[in-house]
Formats: sequence, C-alpha cells, structure tokens
Amino acid sequence: MSNVFEFNAVSRVASGTSSAKASRRNGNIPAVIYGGNGEPELIELIHNDVVKSLVNEAVYSHILKLNIGGKVENAILKDIQRHPAKTQILHMDFMRVVMAEKLKINVPLHFINEALCPGIKEGGVLTHSMIDVEIECLPKNIPEYIEVDLTGLQIGESIHLAQIVLDDGLEMVALTHGEDHDLPVAQIMKSRGGSDNSDSSDDTEQDAASE
Repeated sequence: MSNVFEFNAVSRVASGTSSAKASRRNGNIPAVIYGGNGEPELIELIHNDVVKSLVNEAVYSHILKLNIGGKVENAILKDIQRHPAKTQILHMDFMRVVMAEKLKINVPLHFINEALCPGIKEGGVLTHSMIDVEIECLPKNIPEYIEVDLTGLQIGESIHLAQIVLDDGLEMVALTHGEDHDLPVAQIMKSRGGSDNSDSSDDTEQDAASE
C-alpha cells in the first residue's frame, strides 16, 4: 500500500434528515465513522475534495487517514450513497481500523493475460461475474487489488473463486461458507455468429451452385 489518502472532516453535532440536507446545501457530505474503540461520530467532508480522491480506485481498498478537526483516525470506506441522477455523493460510512485486528473489506479484481487466453484467440468473449471480492485480513495486508490470471482459459470454461491465488495472510470470505459459495468470477463465452454463420453461408453458396 504505497498511497496514503487523507480526508479532512469536521464534527457534525446535529443528526437527522434536516442536518444532512443542510450539510449538502453547504457543499459538504454528511458522514459517520464507527467501530474500533470509539463511539459512532457524525462528521462532514467537503464534497469536491472527496470527489477528486475517489477517482483513484485504490481509495476503496486502503487504510485512510481521516482528519477530524486535528484528530487523525485510521479508517476504511465502508459505504457511499450516491444521487441516482446527479454526480453527487449523499452520504459516506467510515469504519475505524484497529491495526492488530482482522477486518473484512472488498478488494477490486484485475483480470490479466487476456491476450494469452486461448478462448479469446479463438473468438470467444470474456464476461465478468464479479468485479471485486470480500477478503479478511489484517489491515497491513490489505492489497490494492487481486489479480485473476486468464492464461489457459478455453471457450466454455470459467474461473472460480477457489482458483484465485491469494497472498499469504488473505482469506476469501465467501469460501469460508462452504463449497456452494465457490462462484464463477469470469467465463469465456462462445461468440454469437462467427464460424456458424460462415458455415451456413458456404452451404448456401454450394447449394446455389449445384442448382
């Protein structure tokens, strides 16, 4: 984790819908930080500053420095509520991090070696069933992303959660619930059209020639 992300925030005394609306009118984002060794605390952050930081995918899987009026808390971003029609963040949830305790966090998946995938070379189409996975680990071991190697994948084949290679200290949460949760992450599907249509066209031309 080479990047350090710091968010500046201030305490928000009042709770409820009207307080949250007032924060948004002032160009801020109402938020809450909870967990760890402290009580839940209402805070607010500057909307434009947060939007700039969220452009970086790593924000979602890093320990963040949350500076609340000069008091710095280690936290992870647990939830974001966005406006359905506008480029506006409505609310954020942060969870305090205790560095000696394991936590669960969603980490993005990066699919690699697509160019080496036989199924793609043969005209297949890659489809993703997941774009991230939930892992459990100590805060110091949180990866920025997890790689899914597509090398060797044929048309009609899938990669499942159990086939993803994890670094030491990481555990896939879904797999702790049993084999039924070993879900597909990506598949190589047969492309519609392509060779089947070509064969049909050739047959039609041969029939026409024989007549």
